[in-house]
Amino acid sequence: MPTTTYDAMRLSVAPMMDWTDRHCRYFHRLLTRRALLYTEMVTTGALVHGDVPRHLRFNAEEHPVALQLGGSEPADLAHCAKLGETWGYDEINLNCGCPSERVQRGAFGACLMAEPQLVADCVKAMVDAASVPVTVKHRIGIDKTESYAFVRDFVGAVSEAGCKTFIVHARNAWLKGLSPKQNREVPPLRYELVHRLKHDFPALRFSINGGIADADTVHGQLRLLDGVMIGREAYHNPWWLAGWDAAFFGEAPRELTREDIEAQMCDYMAREAAEHGTPWSNIARHMLGLRNGLPGARRWRQVWSDHKLKGLGAHAVMALAHEPVAQEA
Repeated sequence: MPTTTYDAMRLSVAPMMDWTDRHCRYFHRLLTRRALLYTEMVTTGALVHGDVPRHLRFNAEEHPVALQLGGSEPADLAHCAKLGETWGYDEINLNCGCPSERVQRGAFGACLMAEPQLVADCVKAMVDAASVPVTVKHRIGIDKTESYAFVRDFVGAVSEAGCKTFIVHARNAWLKGLSPKQNREVPPLRYELVHRLKHDFPALRFSINGGIADADTVHGQLRLLDGVMIGREAYHNPWWLAGWDAAFFGEAPRELTREDIEAQMCDYMAREAAEHGTPWSNIARHMLGLRNGLPGARRWRQVWSDHKLKGLGAHAVMALAHEPVAQEA
């Protein structure tokens, strides 16, 4: 089994639309060698009818990396799961948790939780098509129904189709009346329901997601569950990731500095510009939280966000960014 995603799932970075693209994942991989990284959600339509390389290309350094798919047609999901395996992804994940109305119109995401047999059919088709693990990310419920039996029966039906790993966002998804942002904040967190799932399905693997932003909480959840998935905190406070391998995977601490990471990102930006014509600004946006809390961080962010500098090379921008940092330190 590859750098098994079951080991890596101990800590993972959540799939986040517009954020966890391949540039973001490359950055996160410089900080943690062990955590599992997820793509943004890719719809089956984008792969069946669109530009497959644009959606599936990733850097070899990103492993272990999981592809998250959005869809509800078993045949299309099977085709896309096989594509993901062919392109080298270590895991294929089905999105049953996104509450946005745009996703609902496509009849997938969190609204799929109301149709557990359809999800089971989708999972079975994916499992039959691909030999890498197939996982499901879902909520604990939809709308204001707060019945544990609802999520228990969903997991039971889907597990019988061959899914052995569930990533559970421990909030309900309200399909009407809340924006996606509000859906990450308003419905109450109910971690205890995820713990009950693990108790009731001890042979399955469960990772918990939702509102987790500090090491003590991670350690507490890992005593009860198989994994923890971190979302917004990983993106906005990326330097935290630099301590994950030692704190959660038992590795020796690495001698890393923020400047080391920034310089490696500049090398990556130069490579991407040469190979794909990618502007450094498309990449730099993902590392703007790297110096959070340090003197000069605001000015440093301003330089890396300044599109008037886009004619300069990335290393030159880094040099400019550190002039005010040095003065304010």
